[in-house]
This record gives sequence, C-alpha cells and structure tokens, in this order.
Amino acid sequence: MKTEKQRGFTLIELVVVIALLGILAAFAIPRFASLEKEARSAVTQGLSGSVRSAAAMAHGLNIATGLTTVTMEGNDIDIVNGYPDAETIALTLADSTGFSVSDDGTKATFLKTGTTANCMVEYTEAGATTPPAILATTTGC
Repeated sequence: MKTEKQRGFTLIELVVVIALLGILAAFAIPRFASLEKEARSAVTQGLSGSVRSAAAMAHGLNIATGLTTVTMEGNDIDIVNGYPDAETIALTLADSTGFSVSDDGTKATFLKTGTTANCMVEYTEAGATTPPAILATTTGC
C-alpha cells in the first residue's frame, strides 16, 4: 500500500505565521514612522550647512573683488557688511526645494514645507562687526 505525502500548510501553521508577522509589524511600524521626523530634521540641518557655505563663498567673492554686489551662478547677490543680505541669500543656493523662503529686510526664513514654524533655518544679516547668524530650528519637524 502506498501512502500519500501531505502537501501544503495546515490551518494552524498559517495562523501562527500570520500572528508572528502581526507582532513584528506592531514593533516595526512605530520605528519607521519616527524616521520621517528625523529625515525632515536632517534636511533642515543640511540646508543650514548649505546657507553657511553659500554665505562664506559670497563673503570670499566680496573680499576678492571688493564689490557690493557679487555674481554667483548668474545671480546678483547684494552684500551687506561683507556677507549676502537677507533678500538675496536664497539666490546663493543651488537648490532649496521643499522650503518656502521669506525675508523681513534683515532676516530670511527658510520654512520646511508642510511643517510648523519650528522646522526652519533663519539667516540674520551680518552686523558691522559680526558675521551673519544662521540658526536651524528642528523642534517642529
């Protein structure tokens, strides 16, 4: 007499696998959800570094040329106290996608699109004896 081998999975085995996958998902989803906030924070910190570098490059051009308006990537950048002014600092950046830019005359604010007012980079123009202040705020990212 020939016996047939069982093929496939039993209902119990399937239920156990589904339960294990559910438990793993319950632990994994919160970990991945918090990565979104960390990513927005990292992008904001990255933009802060880009603004610093761009201001330093414009400052170097100002020192080299002695002009109050320098040209970077085809854009005219107005210089105040040796550094870019708040109105034209955004033009020094190659890309600020994902941020809205506003300025009030002496301060430019790069606000991360889709976040609160506490996910931003602020650029305050240089004073007569001080370099520009560049502050990244990530508490609302």
